[in-house]
Amino acid sequence: MRDTSEASGAPKSLEQRLKAFEGRSAAVAGVGKDPVNGPMIRHWCEAMGDTNPAYLGPDAIAPPTMLQAWTMGGLSGLSGHTGRTGAYDELLALLDEQGCTAVVATDCEQEYVRALRPGDEITFDSVIESVSDRKTTKLGTGYFVTTRMDVRVGEHLAGTHRFRILKYAPAHRPARKPPAGPVTRPRPVVNRDNAGFWDGVRRHRLLIQRCTACASLRFPWLPGCNACGCPDWETIETSGEGTVFSYVVLHHPPFPAFDPPYAVALIELVEGVRMISNVVGVAYDKVRIGQPVRLEFQQYEDELVLPVFRAGGEAA
Repeated sequence: MRDTSEASGAPKSLEQRLKAFEGRSAAVAGVGKDPVNGPMIRHWCEAMGDTNPAYLGPDAIAPPTMLQAWTMGGLSGLSGHTGRTGAYDELLALLDEQGCTAVVATDCEQEYVRALRPGDEITFDSVIESVSDRKTTKLGTGYFVTTRMDVRVGEHLAGTHRFRILKYAPAHRPARKPPAGPVTRPRPVVNRDNAGFWDGVRRHRLLIQRCTACASLRFPWLPGCNACGCPDWETIETSGEGTVFSYVVLHHPPFPAFDPPYAVALIELVEGVRMISNVVGVAYDKVRIGQPVRLEFQQYEDELVLPVFRAGGEAA
């Protein structure tokens, strides 16, 4: 059915139809799939490498940045009353009709009001806060859609989460021309926080940081200790021994100076830290988790030196 203006009976413009979604509820009294709980907090902290003691023990709180996690349904979806109104799906369908079939998340903002603790039952309300005017970006032309979610425990607001997407029609891009000259490998971004690491690599030394207060080792290089917060540190040279902790095989997209497929691995050094690098000495489909590897340095073009890891055998 065609949407018309109540005042004149004339069809509403697309902009009017989009703006009409502003302020509409996307979810009312939604219920979190799980209460705040210790195992999810532990998994989050392990993934983030966050060892803050506030997230441990009987008086633990949840990391504030987990705010959205308690409202998500995972692969199996939310069970019970989710409070979805359908307004958000209607908005996206309208944009699909206009050719804005692609979507990318652009940013989020979170405000924390009170700490969440294991056992807290989460409810949430979500509203379509704004739909932008038509915007042209490098990705294409479309609309920024912002939703605001208020997360509560009982009647108490715990935090607010704003999430913004760009729903757009992909821009037409002419076919890429092959490079006219020799293709060089991308250079690492060197700044004041990691310059010492790259200086060591140029000298064929793999250096990691050690906190002078708590002796925690860390990689990648950071300006302060993520275990105790101390800003002072020293360096130690690694032995170069390690194992493949995890890996992926890159098939696409092709990129100048790289020749897919190739393996990119997360290497766990014997010192206990992990770093991302390439595994050499075996075919990409022979890389295995647990495979022993040893550091070596490879030179690319004239001046670029990078640490890589040579496979030393199959996993046990």
